[in-house]
Amino acid sequence: MRQRRIRAGLASLFGSFAAACSPLSTFDRLVPKDRGSSLVAEGLAYGPGPRQRLDVYAPRSSCGQPRPVVVFFYGGSWSSGTRAGYAFVGRALAAQGFVTVVPDYRLVPEVHYPAFVEDGAAAVRWVTANAGKYCGDGRSVVLMGHSAGAYIAAMLSVDPRWLGRTRAAIKGLVGLAGPYDFAPFDVDASRAAFGQVSDPAETQPVTWAGPGDPPALLLYGTGDTVVRPRNSEALTARLRAGGVAVEQRAYPKLGHVGILLALARPFRGRAPVLNDVSSFIRSNAKSNGVVLP
Repeated sequence: MRQRRIRAGLASLFGSFAAACSPLSTFDRLVPKDRGSSLVAEGLAYGPGPRQRLDVYAPRSSCGQPRPVVVFFYGGSWSSGTRAGYAFVGRALAAQGFVTVVPDYRLVPEVHYPAFVEDGAAAVRWVTANAGKYCGDGRSVVLMGHSAGAYIAAMLSVDPRWLGRTRAAIKGLVGLAGPYDFAPFDVDASRAAFGQVSDPAETQPVTWAGPGDPPALLLYGTGDTVVRPRNSEALTARLRAGGVAVEQRAYPKLGHVGILLALARPFRGRAPVLNDVSSFIRSNAKSNGVVLP
């Protein structure tokens, strides 16, 4: 009963902060930590700006073979969020055996599209060059994100303009409740971030998805009323039409925040999000010659 009350309290707190995926530092401080991981580097610069910083999480087990790297981009309507609020995600993935990087990026209204995608690309280039310092394999990187962060991860995965040759290091895309097909811009968040663009189609992952893209795992909750499931369905269809290996998972009754909440220790019983993500990463890491411990 006590554990149930604690979970209910944490869920309420999470929801109050995350209704628009805003900073979750208070929730992160209270949620039980994954003991098999640790924060190994904090506030590392991948660019000159104050929001161009990242944190690195790693398994506590000794380093043998280089480990796959996950770069996780948080959501927040491209206008809010801090990496400190998502340490629970970094620790959860690192405890599964992956070196995990959580970057900040510039936000609206300071910037608009494509600045946050450019920051994501700069963070990924940093990872490919520096992951080895933390027992990560910079040649085996999976891009992952939630909501607006899933958009950034998707654009970097399917649109070759951003990463150039570095895109060869991207071995998979994991999107949680991501907006991939949301033009025209008919809500305040998308208008603020993309409203100045002359060609809305140019900003959409579905426009760019096709042959040669990395394998993808697209996850959503059937109860999501913030980013409609049709976004994942549209990107899945476009990738499959291009011959790309893509898995789609729908979690019954899970909402926009709940799919992220399921990564935190007290809420993993709600849906096997962490297990599904980990299995996808392991499968694709193995297929690219990386041996997991």
